[in-house]
Order: sequence, then structure tokens, then C-alpha cells
Amino acid sequence: MLRPHLRVITALTLGLLATGTVSSAAQEGWTHYAGDTFQRYSALDQIDAGNVRSLEVVWRRPGLDPVFTRDYPDLRPNNYHKTTPILVDGVMYASNAVGLVEAWDPATGRTIWRQPPRSSEEVGGQSTRGVEYWSDGRDRRIISVRGEYLYALDAITGEPSRGFGIGESGRVYLTREGPDALRFGWGSGPVVVGDVIVVAGLRGGAGDRSLVMEREPEDITGYDVRTGELVWTFHVVPREGEYGTETWGNDSWSFAGDLGSWCCLTADHELGYVYVPLSANSGSMWGGFRPGDNLFSTSLIALDVRTGERVWHYQLVHHDIWNYDTPTAPILMDVEVDGEMIPGVFQATKQAFVYSFNRETGEPIWPIEELPVPESNVPGEQLARTQPHPTKPAPYDLQGRTEDHLIDYTPEIYAQALAIAEAGNYFAPFFNPPTHFGGDQGNSTPRICPGDTGGVNITGPAVADPVLGIMFITSHSGCGGRILEPGIDSSMDHDQQTGTTISQWINCRGGCAGGRAALAGRGGGRGAGAAAGGRGGGRGGRGGRGGARVNPQSIDGLSIWKGPAGRISAIDMNTGEYLWVIPNGDASEAEQERLRNHPLLQGLDPALTNPGRGGHSAMVVTPTLLLASGQTADGTQNLFAIDKLTGERVGTVPLPGGTRYGMSSWAHEGKQYVMIQLSGGLAALALPE
Repeated sequence: MLRPHLRVITALTLGLLATGTVSSAAQEGWTHYAGDTFQRYSALDQIDAGNVRSLEVVWRRPGLDPVFTRDYPDLRPNNYHKTTPILVDGVMYASNAVGLVEAWDPATGRTIWRQPPRSSEEVGGQSTRGVEYWSDGRDRRIISVRGEYLYALDAITGEPSRGFGIGESGRVYLTREGPDALRFGWGSGPVVVGDVIVVAGLRGGAGDRSLVMEREPEDITGYDVRTGELVWTFHVVPREGEYGTETWGNDSWSFAGDLGSWCCLTADHELGYVYVPLSANSGSMWGGFRPGDNLFSTSLIALDVRTGERVWHYQLVHHDIWNYDTPTAPILMDVEVDGEMIPGVFQATKQAFVYSFNRETGEPIWPIEELPVPESNVPGEQLARTQPHPTKPAPYDLQGRTEDHLIDYTPEIYAQALAIAEAGNYFAPFFNPPTHFGGDQGNSTPRICPGDTGGVNITGPAVADPVLGIMFITSHSGCGGRILEPGIDSSMDHDQQTGTTISQWINCRGGCAGGRAALAGRGGGRGAGAAAGGRGGGRGGRGGRGGARVNPQSIDGLSIWKGPAGRISAIDMNTGEYLWVIPNGDASEAEQERLRNHPLLQGLDPALTNPGRGGHSAMVVTPTLLLASGQTADGTQNLFAIDKLTGERVGTVPLPGGTRYGMSSWAHEGKQYVMIQLSGGLAALALPE
């Protein structure tokens, strides 16, 4: 039932609902990777609850056009499913599995043109998450980033755009000069606002991969769309005299780096603002060499695209040591809060918060409180004493592990779960920091909930219905753990390190150098028997000598933690209240059968036997449906049609493979399509003729 506070559907959408046809050419395109308004929303409604089951695959494209393979046999394809193609003037464009742009017919999937490699050395590469389109009414260009270059291509022919780059080469070199410069590399894609191309890349990887303290800052840059000339640079680590240098103690602003935008940019074309979600800083698991809050790490920042100047910012995590970088693009959407229309920007995060701001001013829509968090036991670490906690919406997924997360289907089940959790020391506070090898926790790994895969993550971007003001978030309930070891003892290395000073403490990978043997011998003692009073103690924890994989956090195979393992949440951003939460897909048949027959669950709600699956869903929103990918109990990959107001699944369509990173829906010549991104290419679905 539609709640009274939800706004009335616009006249345009009502017209579409009445006719069931695409009535406006303006509704046919998909002009940015996340849709025309960066919400992954389509105003089309030819596909609805009554016919969605009839969707069928009408064409597929491989990650690399076969002609490329024939003409350039040395090409080394990478993942293709990152990219969400754009549709402009009846032509689709995307980067392929080696990062080169292809254009094709949206009705058939047949190639129109391909961007060739410029030399035999350009055989490697990967798709980005999107390309951009720009036109002044005469010149039409496709803007893309591949490797170390920013490209401008003629949208009609695919040839390099005249006047762009040095010597009208059609490309601009993005790697900086100097002996310590990292090669530019970015898995996302540029945004064009007005006549400025905005690039916010990652030169050498996220901060958690850093062994040394000195790193190159991954600054945000703006380029003239006509010439490729650098227009402005925004320093993600402020330079001397700039705003925020005081947040880098020990003058660490002078040598610390990283902080690039791991994912995607969002823009308000009317305001001329670009919104950049920034990632963690160098040495992200230990920050003793960089005391302070460390602006602008793990922040959402709004820049004036004309000048590159900061309009406003908000730091989501102070002095980030959890790798809680901001992994998905912010959502722009107007909402009505307490009778006032607010131009909003909403950022979903790994830490399972949605941060809500007025996108013009940066003022929080609802109060954000600074609350105390645990201290670190790692020598030299100086954590922030508080972290920002939005008061609305409530967290959409796991934050820490507490008694409230235990299964409580009956008092007896809860008592057993509590005993296991206490015996195994499985509870953990929110913002639990990493420890060091041999520290207060011995050699056990501290639980950090959520872990550094989220909450949300880059593989499952949030989507929104701008008409109703509803945000849909896919997340999973996972904990991680981090143990640090002395940097000098580490075997960790990376071929794109810059600087020379090894960090005092770094993240262990594959077991700490000083204690790998000790850690390797701990399997049997962590089995279910040790935690559950003797049942199966000889079987080991994770594949011990007995060979059985037993979860120590279980009661005879029943997890002590509430589900779902993965979920989709619908939040009314006009009020900050939840409409519904559902599992992401269906648990496997074997798991559901085991839970149905579990002696502790007999006579209880059958829904308990389907906790869904971990991981994230690809989603897109239409006027009538939320379309989301997921698996059914038999393991089949499906497209689920979900009622936006109730969360009820109203249709299921088998898919030719798993999909993530995004989904789109658009129309061509009056026909609505849904496009999915597969690990090996793309597929388009439509209703039969």
C-alpha cells in the first residue's frame, strides 16, 4: 500500500503508465553509465509485472569483438562485465575487454565501429565502468580512459577527435612526470560536465596495498573537452597552506598519498558540481605515521567543475585504518523531508550507513553524531576517538557483532547461541581496529564487522526511484579481520611502490611472516566442538584433518547469527524509514533442506529456511518494478522482478550467467530492453515481438 508521504507520480510517468509505450524520445537513451540522472532509473514501463516473465535474450556480445581477435591475435582480454554501456542517438558505446571502445546497434548487437590499438604494444587492458558522450551540436565525441590515456573519439566514426591532445592525437597522457610517478590506472570512467572532463583515478592501487609510507596522491583533474588541455587539479591530500593540511600530523601531507576514487563519479549538470567518493590513504591499515583525521581520505567531496574548487566535503571515516573506502557512486535525488523539498545526495558505504546531504550546501539532511569508538592496541597508532554515525536511516546491515545479532527463534536456541559466541569470543564492537601479531589478542584475528568488502561494495551499486524517493541498497553481512606485522618482516611487495620508507606496521597477507607456522597449526582447535561443548571437536575448523568443513559459529550446522546472508533494502529517503528488507536471492536447495529438517527449527516460520545468499545484486529501477539479479535455490542465475513498495517477488527470468557491477534499461525504436553485464560480455533482454 502506498504510504501517504510518498509523492505522486509525475505527469510524464502517468502518461507512460496509461499508454504502455515509449512516448518520448528523451526516455530512450542511457547517457551515463548509471543512467541519465545517475540513479539507474528508467522511466519506461513496457516491461511490467504482467509480462516480465516473457523476457528473453535477444542478443549477446562477447567481451571482445571477434574481429579484434582476428586482426590483433595478441590481445589479452580482461573482465568485460564492469562496463555499463551508454545509448545516445540510437548507438551504444562501451569499453571492451581490453579497454578499447566499441560502438554497436542496440537492436541487434552488431558492431558499427571499433577503436583499434595504436600499436602492437597495447595488447593488455581492461574495461572501465563507463564511457561518456559530449556534443556541442556539431562535434560529437565519446570520452574514455584506457590505461594511461584519456581519449576523445568521433562518435560517428570512432576516429580520434580532431583538435584533442598533443598533435591532435585524440589522446592525453595521464601519468605524471618524474622518477616516482606511478602509471595511471583506473577501473572507473570519466564524467563530462559542460565542457570539462573530470578524471579521478587510482595510480597503483588502493591504500591497503602499500608497503611504504610515501605514495603519490591520486588527485582529481579536469580537462578541456575540446582540446584535452589540463584545466585544474584538486589535491586529494592538501598541499602546504591548503585547507586540511592540519589534519595530517608530522607533516605527513608532504609524502602520504593514494586517496583516489575507487569507483564512479556523479554530477549535477544544472549546478555544475561533480561528487567524488574518495578512498583510503596510503598504509591504510596503520596510520601511526600520519596522525590526524587525514582529509580528504574516505570522504564525499563536491567540486565546482568549472574551477575544481571544493564546494563542500564530508569525511565519512576519520583516519581510516579499516579500508572503508567509499566504493559506490553517490545517488542524486530530490526528496521531501518534513514538507521541505531538498536536493539530496546519498552515499551508501561499506560500513552499512547511508549518509544523506543537501547536495547544494553539504548540510546533513538528518543529524550525524560523532560517537566514541574503540582504541587501537598497535604501538604508535593514534585513532580518532569518535566516528560519524548518521541518525537516519538506520544501518542497513551488520555493524559489529552483538547479542542482538544472535538467532532468537526460541529461548533455548538463543541460550545455546549466546554460549557459543561468548566461548569463542565472537562478539566485536563496531569500528573494531586491527591488532598486531602477538598483541593483546594473541595470534587470533580480530573481527571487524562489516569487513572491508562491506556492507555495500563496488560490485553492487545502489539504485533509486526519483519519483517516489526510494533508495534500494544491496549488501551482505560479512566480517573481516586484520592482523598487522612489522613492515620490515613482511614479504609483501608491489611492483608500483613509490618512496622508500617501509611502514612500521603493515597488513599481513597469507599469515604474518613471524608467525605463519603458529597460525598454520591452529586449525583443529577452532572446530565446532571447542565452541559447542564437545560436538565434533575432532573435525577441525576450516577443513582440518577430518576433512569436514564445520562452522565453529553454529549449532549442529545452524548458524548462530541471524540472516539474511545478503539482502536488498528499500528505504524511503523522504522519511529515512525502511519499507522492506528481503534476502538477496535464495539459499541453495541443500541448505534449505538441511534447515527445514533441523530439529531446532521444527514448527517455526518456514521463511527461516531461506537466508538468501551472500554477495551483491545488480539492479535497475522502472516505474513499476525493481529488477535485481540473483540465484534461485537450484543455483540458476535469474532476473527477479520485485514490487518496489512491498518487496514481493512478482516474476523470475532465467539469465545466461551471473551479473554484477550494474544493469540498465533503455528503449530503441520504441522497444524497451534490459541489459545485463556478464563475466564474458553483455546480453540484452526484451519482450517477444
